Amino acid sequence: MPELTPEHLERLHREPADDIPKILGAINTIKARQYVCYRTCGPITIDGRLDEPSWKKAPWTDLFVHIEDDQKIPPLATRAKMLWDDDYFYVAADLEDPDIWGVETQRDAHIPDPDFEVFIDPDGDALNYMEMEMNALNTVWDLLLDEVYQRRAPDPDWNPTAWDWEGIKTAVQIDGSLNAPWVVDKGWTVEIAFDWKSMAPQCIGVSCPPQHGDQWRVNISRVNRNRERTLTDCDWVWSRQGIYNMHVPEMYGYVQFSETVVGKGYEPFEERE
Repeated sequence: MPELTPEHLERLHREPADDIPKILGAINTIKARQYVCYRTCGPITIDGRLDEPSWKKAPWTDLFVHIEDDQKIPPLATRAKMLWDDDYFYVAADLEDPDIWGVETQRDAHIPDPDFEVFIDPDGDALNYMEMEMNALNTVWDLLLDEVYQRRAPDPDWNPTAWDWEGIKTAVQIDGSLNAPWVVDKGWTVEIAFDWKSMAPQCIGVSCPPQHGDQWRVNISRVNRNRERTLTDCDWVWSRQGIYNMHVPEMYGYVQFSETVVGKGYEPFEERE
């Protein structure tokens, strides 16, 4: 179990009573996934193509799993890669999808479509963590959560959407069609550059950009939906949450940043718990 401070445990126990044992059980029994994030070997153009040498050399994550239940195997494959340089943290993913669709085009609107999501908690304290969602139309919704929804005191003026990743860059490439259900598609790729400048105020007690060997808590999610809004139980993640809730940062995976240039060497993940 990760070492949680008394203050952190007190906040966690503000969750709904029925969820607390499930969260603690997940923390104790599920091993978070790990990824060593190497430096880019050259410029990255955010166009969704993933054709730069850096992306070709970067390792894929394991295939995404069901958010909660290890007995449920996602029927569509999803995997991701990560890289970094002095200016950005890069995340890319490949999403198998026979019917690519989306409707939302307004920035920071709730996305009702199939989407791709990234959650970043630099210091792993479940405070001041960031979330980004995007759909196949490259519409972005980003949020800053000073505290987990269920652990905050009620505040009608709280608006996590008011914050923006000012320097974020995103792109999507479609392998098939968009909004043409009569065509069988192959899938879509996403490419994201998260700027360190926007993240720096949330990196309390940790370096931003990170230093060699630093480990951040990160999770990546895909939510699959159909047009009728009847498809359920289709939240797939890089690192299993163990509860049907992405807002349990204690269950995010670990990303270890390496100064090694991608393709120039191998660095093992360092276990610290």
